[in-house]
Amino acid sequence: MDMHTVVVGTSGTTAEDVVAVARQGARVELSAAAVEALSAAREIVDALAAKPEPVYGVSTGFGALASRHISPGLRAQLQRNIVRSHAAGMGPHVEREVVRALMFLRLKTLASGHTGVRPEVAQTMADVLNAGITPVVHEYGSLGCSGDLAPLSHCALTLMGEGDAEGPDGTVRPAGELLAAHGITPVELREKEGLALLNGTDGMLGMLVMALADLKNLYTSADITAALSLEALLGTDRVLAPELHAIRPHPGQGVSADNMLRVLEGSGLTGHHQDDAPRVQDAYSVRCAPQVNGAGRDTLTHGALVADRELASAVDNPVVLPDGRVESNGNFHGAPVAYVLDFLAIVAADLGSITERRTDRLLDKNRSHGLPPFLAGDAGVDSGLMIAQYTQAALVSELKRLAVPASVDSIPSSAMQEDHVSMGWSAARKLRTAVTGLARIVAVELYAATRAVELRAAEGLTPGPASQAVIAALRAAGVQGPGPDRFLAPDLAAADAFVREGKLVTAVEAVTGPLA
Repeated sequence: MDMHTVVVGTSGTTAEDVVAVARQGARVELSAAAVEALSAAREIVDALAAKPEPVYGVSTGFGALASRHISPGLRAQLQRNIVRSHAAGMGPHVEREVVRALMFLRLKTLASGHTGVRPEVAQTMADVLNAGITPVVHEYGSLGCSGDLAPLSHCALTLMGEGDAEGPDGTVRPAGELLAAHGITPVELREKEGLALLNGTDGMLGMLVMALADLKNLYTSADITAALSLEALLGTDRVLAPELHAIRPHPGQGVSADNMLRVLEGSGLTGHHQDDAPRVQDAYSVRCAPQVNGAGRDTLTHGALVADRELASAVDNPVVLPDGRVESNGNFHGAPVAYVLDFLAIVAADLGSITERRTDRLLDKNRSHGLPPFLAGDAGVDSGLMIAQYTQAALVSELKRLAVPASVDSIPSSAMQEDHVSMGWSAARKLRTAVTGLARIVAVELYAATRAVELRAAEGLTPGPASQAVIAALRAAGVQGPGPDRFLAPDLAAADAFVREGKLVTAVEAVTGPLA
């Protein structure tokens, strides 16, 4: 199989496939088993549609209007209408990668054979993804229950050739024009198909999967920057000894301590504080870094477990069961995903908080053990990194606000039929903002810690090989070292990109081997 093609089968998908389709533009194909399952489920729906008894989603209205039986002549109109009416989003356009993840995950559920749509509907969705057409989806419109209704409706509208979409060149045009330009025939929805395209946790799940990928990089990056700060502060690495972490066996804690210890291997800076500035212990932000970073790592593990379960799920209402029944259910409720999205926002905020405290310590001449005030070239004439820490503090404050859970809120909708909702989409949106902010916070610590390590080296102390590799790579990326004041924003932006793109981890791993 071509490495750039993802085959969608009947048993779900993987996080790696989601990222490949959403971010790397991987093509998607339906497996033969998926096409067979789609056809078999559709036969069941067609048989139920032919019966006089009403079946929810097939021959009835939706939500609080489910009591009305819809005659055969109006059912195609019913399916079109649910898409048009539910495509009611407002606000800024959602990012392309989120929409691609959303569509791919909806396709994953269609391919399960539990939704009852025809194979050609699923194939059209695959064709739209492969053509690089991205429906215009808006920020607001999902309560995270009965699925991400408005976002998915905007995607379904594109399949019908209606509404607006973004072409491969980034230009927004009428969806019908884009489909025609790529030889894609709009779908004409039949019984249950409109509902099946709207009723899933796909948006919040896609954002969870991508956040987990980003946070994995950021947690390893934060282990590195914590080690660099410990080194610059002449701290002791004895607190990282594996036997200390073995007696409190949280898995993430041991991993973070090991990462830090490997970064510090061969350093000539650690432990010197016992010689000239007696300290019984380093500050919590230095000494407890493995405990805080590790607890966050364990939260990522839990989030990945929930994501994997959801990736293996077929989320729709009603669903077609293998024995031929079509049953209503509550699997579209986003609570399982919403909770971990909120949990991840909490640990991101706390990681940002401890990171900022180490940065502040590096800049304070009363606590930095001999470093110049604000790491300035000529303190007083130069302000050094004083305001870089202000920026970092503002970001930390923002992350704390974003850590307020969305999933504890619920506003009833649909005439009290949908009287408890998850707000999972909102949890996902704020987590994306938090992840972006966290990368910037880690970048500021990286910027300060590498400057501090270089200043120590100028005093005749030799940094470890990993630190030297980071400094060399960072300087090669255009981020300058110690010296007189200069325009800082470009340096900070370059440091942010260095962290986000995984270059920090790559630089260290060239010395240490793979980190966890």
